[in-house]
Amino acid sequence: MALALNVNGTSYTVDVEPETPLLWVLRDNIGLTGTKYGCGIARCGFCTVHIDGQATKSCQTKVSAAVGTRVTTIEGLSPNSTHPVQVAWIEHSVPQCGYCQSGQIMAAAALLAKRARPTDAEIDEAMADNLCRCGTYIRIRQAIHRAAELNAR
Repeated sequence: MALALNVNGTSYTVDVEPETPLLWVLRDNIGLTGTKYGCGIARCGFCTVHIDGQATKSCQTKVSAAVGTRVTTIEGLSPNSTHPVQVAWIEHSVPQCGYCQSGQIMAAAALLAKRARPTDAEIDEAMADNLCRCGTYIRIRQAIHRAAELNAR
């Protein structure tokens, strides 16, 4: 079945079953591989994308649910890695292995779009569903605070 998607501001038509997870359509059909597969049950957050600005686990989101929405992946967050969250991630050397980082960044960006100056508790709550196998949670929190400062400029 042909489905029309808007991903990172570009229109795509994909011929897939409506129940296909959005993650696999993004990676396999559209070729955007920045969104990662982790657990497949929406528990790790590696596959986080934005659907109409909301952080969404793409491994458990049917592609049919994305029709008529704006999907943003890590590739669409900024054209040259200048989004404040990306800048702060680099400043604070957040990534260690890096596998979870696209999901972490997308969750952080969604948080900051809702809360300009989140507290530690708000950060912890918003990021709770995003796991980091390397344990860089302190640097993640610091980078989110820095990104909030950069947004305020």
